[in-house]
Amino acid sequence: MAKSYDRVTVVDHPLIQHKMSILRDKDTPCAQFRQLVRELALLEGYEASRHLHLEPVDVETPLMTAHCQRLAGRAPVIVPILRAGLGMLDGFLELIPHACVGHLGMERDETTHEPRAYYAKMPSHLDERQVVVVDPMFATGGSAIAAIQYLRKQGVKDLTLMVLVAAPEGIEAVLAADPDVHIFTCAIDDCLNENAYILPGLGDAGDRIFGTI
Repeated sequence: MAKSYDRVTVVDHPLIQHKMSILRDKDTPCAQFRQLVRELALLEGYEASRHLHLEPVDVETPLMTAHCQRLAGRAPVIVPILRAGLGMLDGFLELIPHACVGHLGMERDETTHEPRAYYAKMPSHLDERQVVVVDPMFATGGSAIAAIQYLRKQGVKDLTLMVLVAAPEGIEAVLAADPDVHIFTCAIDDCLNENAYILPGLGDAGDRIFGTI
């Protein structure tokens, strides 16, 4: 049984578990893998968006006034970590079509060997928006920590990290690095191997999404 962590939610709906079993299969073809990533992002995004802020609104139905709720403030922002995070973007946008999108590319610095942003394009007023960072695989946590630190420097206060598969090492590193981020994942796997691949994992998500194996 996976360890329980504060600020971590495992979304284990039966449909998610079913789709994850196909996603992990080494014989699942690229097109189906890509479709499954989109579907899982939509299903998981439903849970990860529970914390979105609401405000009251009166709506005139054909019969009378209804007292309803709608999303409050500026549109939320989805930030895929390039490149694999792009595979989750369409699923989340299907759930929240009016969401804005930021793009964040991370690479390893050849001198420090630490992840750094090589490309960033964000919507305005980040400090007033709720931000969801998406990336299918969550191994050492290095890229996630760098992404979170970058977004915090841009003024982001409300930040959620949404992944499909997480390693305990990555979870512990991110929770230690940021006291407020909440993590959503479809699975917490066993560990990392000597090459920092998640076990049992599903291989390189970016390669399987884009057919670059």
